[in-house]
Amino acid sequence: MRCPKCGNQDDKVIDSRASKEGSTIRRRRECLKCEHRFTTYEEIEHEGLVVVKRDGRREQFSKEKLLSGVKKACQKRPISPKAIEDLVEKIVDEITDKYDGEVPGMAIGERVMEGLRELDEVAYVRFASVYRRFQEATEFVQAVKKLEEQT
Repeated sequence: MRCPKCGNQDDKVIDSRASKEGSTIRRRRECLKCEHRFTTYEEIEHEGLVVVKRDGRREQFSKEKLLSGVKKACQKRPISPKAIEDLVEKIVDEITDKYDGEVPGMAIGERVMEGLRELDEVAYVRFASVYRRFQEATEFVQAVKKLEEQT
């Protein structure tokens, strides 16, 4: 690991802690040259997972893209960044446990909608409007009515 202050590659790990889900490790490091302390994070790399899109295209799974989509749905809502990250982490864990090489995009979208429904109804409706590709206001109203019936 390269020191962010001096660029030296020699360091020592001072402290390591696992996240509560066990998917990430936080390490405190100290540069052996300038003694600057910095933090790094380690996480499991989910290699080879490919998302099969609606039109048949295949795209490498990206946790960052998933996080970005969930953040957009949650914009200006009273939802903590930690809650968003926990939801995304839970979805990634479920997907990687259930699918080996390819995952249908629909499976990811449905799982995001389930999670957002529990987290925040407005974020759920925002995500659903993009994911379900509402073309008319009546489709939007039907989705909101369906949400009201479920609560």
